[in-house]
Amino acid sequence: MTDERASTREHTDASVIRGNGLDEHAEAHGRYEIECIGADGKLKWREVIENVVATVGKNLALDIFLAGSAYTVVGPYMGLISSVSYTAVAAGDTMASHSGWLEAGGANAPTYTGNRKTAVWSAATAGGKALSAALSFAITSTGTVKGAFLCFGTGAVATKDDSNGVLWSAGTFNTGDKAVVNGDTLNVNYSTSL
Repeated sequence: MTDERASTREHTDASVIRGNGLDEHAEAHGRYEIECIGADGKLKWREVIENVVATVGKNLALDIFLAGSAYTVVGPYMGLISSVSYTAVAAGDTMASHSGWLEAGGANAPTYTGNRKTAVWSAATAGGKALSAALSFAITSTGTVKGAFLCFGTGAVATKDDSNGVLWSAGTFNTGDKAVVNGDTLNVNYSTSL
């Protein structure tokens, strides 16, 4: 008789696979959509600007959203950026200090009727907010437009070339400068998302 034995071993492994937490990012993005309508009523060009949201604008928005108690928005006001003396738009720009660009409409061509335009917003949806209607700039001189900007907050006014308020965003055309002439109308839409 043979004595047979078999070694038995039991082995169990277990592992837990789980996420290492929620990863959420919130970045402010904006987009200008601008079309130029000639004096004859025909579309001359259409352009999109993916803009820089200025650091001071982000800071004010965060202070309002997370720490504000009784804030009333002033503006926002939209203006145009001239190609005169242009070098750059930067995230560090402010209304009081944007050495790389000048505002169009007052001292710098092209000029347009009235003041900066007041933005009127639709209700936010899906993490975004957009103007309820395009803002129209009736051009009154020949010149070159580089882009657009939005300012708001305490001290902001609609007066062209005023340096008060907080710069929310500024952006330039993706495909280069755009020439305009007296009689053109620029219709500008803006949307932003977090």
